[in-house]
Amino acid sequence: MSVYQNSAKKKIRGIDDIIQFIDSQPNIAGKAGIIWWLALGGLFLDAFSNSALSAGLNPMTRDLQLSATEIALLTSFSSWVAIVFNPVGGWIADRWGRVTPLILAKMSAVVGALLVTFSPDFSIIITGRFFVGIAYGMDFAVAMAMLAEFTPARLKSRLNTWQGVWYVAVCLNLVLALLFYSWHVGDTIWRYSIAVTALCGIIILLLQMRYLVESPVWLARKSRLAEAINALQKIYGDRFSLAPTAEQIPVTGEARKGIKNVLLIFRGVYLPRTILASVVQICQSIQYFGVGWYLPVISASLFGKNFVYATLGSLFFNIFGVIGGFLSPLIGRRLGLRRSSAIGFAIAFLVLLTLGMYSDTMPLWASLTVPALFILFHSGGPGANGKSLSSLSFRSELRAGANGIVGALGAIGAALGLFIFPLFREQYGLQTTFLIMSVVPLVASIVCFVITWDPTRTTIQPDNEPGAPQFGNNTDSSLTPGVQETARGTK
Repeated sequence: MSVYQNSAKKKIRGIDDIIQFIDSQPNIAGKAGIIWWLALGGLFLDAFSNSALSAGLNPMTRDLQLSATEIALLTSFSSWVAIVFNPVGGWIADRWGRVTPLILAKMSAVVGALLVTFSPDFSIIITGRFFVGIAYGMDFAVAMAMLAEFTPARLKSRLNTWQGVWYVAVCLNLVLALLFYSWHVGDTIWRYSIAVTALCGIIILLLQMRYLVESPVWLARKSRLAEAINALQKIYGDRFSLAPTAEQIPVTGEARKGIKNVLLIFRGVYLPRTILASVVQICQSIQYFGVGWYLPVISASLFGKNFVYATLGSLFFNIFGVIGGFLSPLIGRRLGLRRSSAIGFAIAFLVLLTLGMYSDTMPLWASLTVPALFILFHSGGPGANGKSLSSLSFRSELRAGANGIVGALGAIGAALGLFIFPLFREQYGLQTTFLIMSVVPLVASIVCFVITWDPTRTTIQPDNEPGAPQFGNNTDSSLTPGVQETARGTK
């Protein structure tokens, strides 16, 4: 039966019909749900890979007799690599689709984990972390874009779910570390944690190869409407037909200049959005990777050098990350992404100030409560929002590229946090380091209060709003309604 003739099927004339269908879905279920959670599974792997190194950092330091400089290089190296591969992954995804870079990222993650697990010396570990950086950089830029394109408009705050998934991975790593410790493997415990990362990577790779389907929104935005319908049928069933050529609505204002598309996010109405998303992403990365990532080390400083006590303390803190992460969609829906980021940063500033002034004299209950509050308000606010802001503020063929640029800036923040924390801690002590780090959330909170853009609090469409820069055949920034992407910035 011809796809042109079946009147019982939904007739697809252009990208708006696809977006309207996705937005009409009551939830993210069936094959779409599988794809959605598999995209999150890649982010789980990124978190699992990073936290495996974090959980075993103290034993690794003793096992390899690492200096503070080597620790700083080891922990931050993958973030430096991600600075390059965030935009590379975004560019690949905007040019050739979402699925290919996601699969490549898993392959790279598995290679990196295996190299680190079986590494005989520090140089091989660094090589392995290079491949981990490739995976980390590519995955976040692409997965968040894909999640945005499979999420109905009214559920767009669910993108923040990735933050809860991140902390689940962290907590699972800490539990596994306690299990491996009970095996009496000594200071080689870090190899076991990273070996599990390789196993998880292989499982997620196989599942993504089997079940991922290209984003219909991206295909339609690239004027590949027949392929978009094919993707819709794979995901939602045989419910669609291609409208006759005379009824099809062409894409207007499509960005066709390849890597030059990146310049669009620094122009017109996109500029403040880019600034806001970048500041949130950079500063949350610095405060998490400069404080939260080192919680096992901080726990050891607060509760003693015993591995079990330090790990249990870190697990206690990170459970609040799970709570905050899975509450962040609700918080984002109630307060908006911008306000929740501003409030979260403000509380993080107060917490770091408190730790910097009183951490050595606090009673036990305060030593548990104060860092837990830091993780809770970080994960419930800015920790999730940087990536969500960039994923929801740009149209489809710019989204992954924008995520790549913002993600690269965030990777700079992560690298700085990972690199400077051990050096500052060695030179100035833990309390002074907390005081220095408190400047970061203070500045970020001010920026979030000043810039008023919030994709969850606007009905403006990114493609046809005044001032939205365009590349392509039509350079008029005020484009015809009905041919642009809709859903108030979510598609």
